[in-house]
Amino acid sequence: MRIGLVGAGKIGQLRARSVIEDPSTTLAAVFDLSADLARQAAARSGAKVCSSLEELLGVPLDAVIVSTPVHVHLDACLQAFGRGLHVLCEKPVANSVADTQRIVDAARTAKKALAVGFNLRYYPAIRYIRETIAAGSIGTVDHFRIFGGHDGLGSFTHDWEYKTPLTGGGAMWDIGIHMTDLARHFLGEITEVYGVMSGNVWRVPGSEDNAIAVFRNPQGIAASYQATWDEWKGYGFSIEAYGDKGMVRGAYAPMQNLLITHQNPRGPRTRKLLRYPEIAVREKIFSWKSTALLSFKDELRDFVGLTEGKRDVVIADGYAGLRAVEVAAAVKSSTETGLAVRLENLGRMTP
Repeated sequence: MRIGLVGAGKIGQLRARSVIEDPSTTLAAVFDLSADLARQAAARSGAKVCSSLEELLGVPLDAVIVSTPVHVHLDACLQAFGRGLHVLCEKPVANSVADTQRIVDAARTAKKALAVGFNLRYYPAIRYIRETIAAGSIGTVDHFRIFGGHDGLGSFTHDWEYKTPLTGGGAMWDIGIHMTDLARHFLGEITEVYGVMSGNVWRVPGSEDNAIAVFRNPQGIAASYQATWDEWKGYGFSIEAYGDKGMVRGAYAPMQNLLITHQNPRGPRTRKLLRYPEIAVREKIFSWKSTALLSFKDELRDFVGLTEGKRDVVIADGYAGLRAVEVAAAVKSSTETGLAVRLENLGRMTP
């Protein structure tokens, strides 16, 4: 598969490496407004360094990875689908529900795959939760708890990363967009949303610094959710699933799992804690980027599979990207009205 990369910033550099190091893919072209960054991403790959999106799309390609700031996703995605290319787009897909829907519609019209960069699905702690639930180790799932946060504006490199309308919103569009996706990943779908947003700490107009919500799936299983820029302990996220036979927790950073099981709620419990020391050592030497890179490699393999028609893949599709944005908009609406918002069951997206 010949892939073009649009956007060669911090994440784009890692995306380039994932393509270069996968024997089934070739980095064919790179475009970034910074020619230096584009050259860095293309180094030793033979990829053409392009001076415009149009030049990149003129190179023979099968797919593009869009890794630009969110407010310019729309044009890159629409042009790629217009050329009949598959697209892997970073999260969030766009900075509004309307523009996200336009990208989804373009993918369907082109009959091409649209995948979204929700790479946390591939983190070992998240995989462990999924495998534990599937194995029946915690019995019938009753509810989830989902949290993601960091300590706010000091964590950002550029103003556009937190300012509305460029970003679409605040904490729910930043670390929270991953948490929303993981909620849907485990619930299967989110069809009811009730929540409250606030912006009392950083006071960035239109960008919430805290959001607390309850999601429900069509079967009535609930997830409590929080996305925040007020997490003074620093960056971290956790997912907890509770069933009638126990609970399982996955967290990062650091990468950890906790499994507690019992035969009945009144009986004795067993505890299992996984700490992943090899990940801690690797990140100490090579930083968090080493873990992100591995997840990008797994995601890329699934992206290739998705373009080939495979459906037994973990990767987030366009509907997952659309629902994450819709949920953020729903929490805003719920905050304003005090009412729950109902959403249709989207299911899975097919090209």
